[in-house]
Amino acid sequence: MAIQILSPQLANQIAAGEVVERPASVVKELVENSLDAGATTITIDIEKGGSKLIRIRDDGCGIAKAELELALCRHATSKIHQLSDLEQILSLGFRGEALASISSVSRLTLTSRPADQDSAWQAIAEGRDMQVQLRPAAHPPGSSIEVLDLFFNTPARRRFLRSDKTEFAHIDELVKRLALSRYDVNWTLTHNGQTVRQLKAATDRAAQEKRLAQLCGRSFIESALYVESQYDDMRLWGWVQLPHACQAQPACQFSYVNGRMMRDKLLNHAIRQSYGDVLLPGAQPAFVLYLELDPQQLDVNVHPAKHEVRFHQARLVHDFVVSALAQVCQQPALFDAAVAAISPTTALSETVSAAPAVAPSPAIREAAGNYSAFSHRPQRAWTAAPAGAARPGAGWPLPVTAPTGHEVHAEHAVSTLSYPQSQSQLQPHSPSTGAAETPWLAAGGRYAVAAFDDRLWLVDACDSLCDLWLRQPPPASSLLLPLRLTLQATEKAGLLTQAQNLAELGFDLVLNNNVLIVRAVPLLLRQTALSQWLPLWWQQWPEHAEFTPRQLLLHLLQSGLAQSWFSLSIFLNYFAPHLSEPSTWHAVPLDISVSQMLLEAKQ
Repeated sequence: MAIQILSPQLANQIAAGEVVERPASVVKELVENSLDAGATTITIDIEKGGSKLIRIRDDGCGIAKAELELALCRHATSKIHQLSDLEQILSLGFRGEALASISSVSRLTLTSRPADQDSAWQAIAEGRDMQVQLRPAAHPPGSSIEVLDLFFNTPARRRFLRSDKTEFAHIDELVKRLALSRYDVNWTLTHNGQTVRQLKAATDRAAQEKRLAQLCGRSFIESALYVESQYDDMRLWGWVQLPHACQAQPACQFSYVNGRMMRDKLLNHAIRQSYGDVLLPGAQPAFVLYLELDPQQLDVNVHPAKHEVRFHQARLVHDFVVSALAQVCQQPALFDAAVAAISPTTALSETVSAAPAVAPSPAIREAAGNYSAFSHRPQRAWTAAPAGAARPGAGWPLPVTAPTGHEVHAEHAVSTLSYPQSQSQLQPHSPSTGAAETPWLAAGGRYAVAAFDDRLWLVDACDSLCDLWLRQPPPASSLLLPLRLTLQATEKAGLLTQAQNLAELGFDLVLNNNVLIVRAVPLLLRQTALSQWLPLWWQQWPEHAEFTPRQLLLHLLQSGLAQSWFSLSIFLNYFAPHLSEPSTWHAVPLDISVSQMLLEAKQ
C-alpha cells in the first residue's frame, strides 16, 4: 500500500482508542476539563452505564462563543501555548485531544457560557464527519457536555463494553478518586435518574475525614493516621492505615501528585517500603496520600492516560516518601493505650512534619492559634553536644561482648555487656584490677550485675544512671520528623505541670490545643520507639504529682526498663567511661558463698 496522510476524522478515531477506553474514560477527561475551568460544583449524570448518556455540568469559567467550534478541533487547548509550558504543567489536561476524540465516536453537545457573556451557545458534533453546528441556548454561567450513544459508529468497540452495572462501577470508582482529589468541590453522581453520590465541599479536616469515611469506609478512617511532612518544596500529606488494620483487599490505595490521580510504581514502592516488615502476610497497605512539588520537577507527559509521571529527582522523592511514612507505618502498637479515649472521626490523627531549624525551648509552649506545619529543611539526626556535656566515644554504641576474666551468673539475665575502662578515672585498687574491661550483666528491670576487683556487685542501674545523667546531661537531638500526639485533658494538664522538668531533661515540646508536637528528645532516646512509649509514660504519672527533675528521670528509667521501652545497654554504653568503678554505682556486693557451698555439696 502507498504511504498517505490519514484524514483528520480517521486520525481522531485512532486517537480515541487511547483516550476513550470505556465510558469511565470519557467521564475522566470531561471532569478534568471542568476542574481545570475552576468549577466548584460538578454534576455527573449517567444512563445505562454511560453507553446511552454521559452528561457533565459545572459552574466553571465557560467557553466563549468564538472558541466553541475550535474547542472541538484536535490539538486545540488553552492550557499550553509553547514548548516551555510542558515543563511546568499545572492543569490536569493539556494535550487538546479529548473533546475531538470523544466527538469522533459519539454524538456530542457542548453548551457553555462565560460569566461575562449575555447568553449561552451550543456546539453539536456527531461522529466521523464532525461538522460542528452552533446555535444559541439557555444555560447559566459554566458548561455542560452531553455524550450520547458512545461508540455508535464503531460497533467493534461497542461490543467490548461490559454490562451497564460493570461500566457504571468503573465510573463510580473514578468519581470516588476524583472527589478525593478535590475536597473543595461539590459532587453529584446519578445513574438512570437515581442519585448515587452527593458530596458537599469539605473545608476543614473533620469534613475531609467525613468524606473519606463516605468514600473509603468508616473502618479505614478509624484505623488511619493523618500524616504531613515537608522538605524543601516537597510536601506529603494524607492518611495511611495502621499496619495491624491492613488487609489483603485494601479499602483504598489512592495517591495524587499535584492533584493528579496516580498509579505510579515509584510511589507505590515507597509506600510499601515504609511499612517495612510489620505488615501481616498477604496484607496490603491502604492509603490516601497527596504529594505536592514544583511542577518543573516532574514530567506528566509520559503515559497516554497520564496515570504515571517521571520525577526528575526520583531517588529524592522516593526517600522523602519513605522517611515521611516509616515513622508511623512501622509502629504496629501506636497509641494502643489511648485508642478508646480518642474520637473515631479523628482516628488517632498523628501529623508528621519536617523538623524546624530552631533550638529546643525551655518548656512546653502553647502555640497561638492553629499550629502550622514546619517548612524548614530537616535537621541532621545527630546534634552537637553543648559545652561540658558527656559525649559517646568513638564507635558508640559499643558492641555487646561476653565478659572476660570472670564468670558471672544471674537469674533472668538478659544480655552480657562489657565496656573499656576510662584510664583517667581508674583508681588502682589491687593488682587484680588491671583487666581492660568491666563486665556487666543485665539482671532484669532496673538491676545489673557487675564484676569488679574479683567481686560481684548488684547495681541499681536506674539510680546510678540517674545521677550520671544529671551530672553530664546528654544533648538534645532534633527528630528528623517530629511527632504529633493527640492528648486527653488529663494528659495535657500533667504535661504542662512537668513542662520545666521535661525541658531540663532535653525534651523540646510544643502544645497546640490537644496536640503535642515532639520536636527533640535526649540523644539517648533518639532511636527508641517514641510514639509507642511516650503516651504510656505520662499516663502512668500519679495524678497531681510534683516531680523534681531527678524524680521524673528516675520514673522514666524505671518504667522504661521494666516495660522494655528501651534497653539498659543504651545507657550503659553511653555512660561507660563513668561506670568503670564502683564509686559511681548504687550497689551492694553479692555474697555467693551459699551458692558455692551448694555446688560443692553436689560434687
